[in-house]
Amino acid sequence: MKPVIRRLAIAFALIAATALVMPSLATAQMREFSGRIDRISKSKMIVDNRMGDKVSFVPADDVEVSSETEEGKTEWKHLKKGDWVKVSWKFIDKPRKAYKVEVLPPKDD
Repeated sequence: MKPVIRRLAIAFALIAATALVMPSLATAQMREFSGRIDRISKSKMIVDNRMGDKVSFVPADDVEVSSETEEGKTEWKHLKKGDWVKVSWKFIDKPRKAYKVEVLPPKDD
């Protein structure tokens, strides 16, 4: 009888641990990339982090744009070349989709 109870306890512990770990795995796929907009169009944005990396993004269907600046940009069409941004994207997307774009205050070069 004891081996059966032990196996049930181990199975229950594994199920409980999986339930706790799974939500964190889903959020772990989100990445952030910060830099200055090098090029932008209606369908694509290239961000340069000024350290040799340039990453392109397409807008997600429900892209969220927010701003820490006085201009208060709230839509993709308000973004322009030279804006400093922080882009949230999912690691699994090909091409990279911008789900959240936060406009940052200008930085000195």
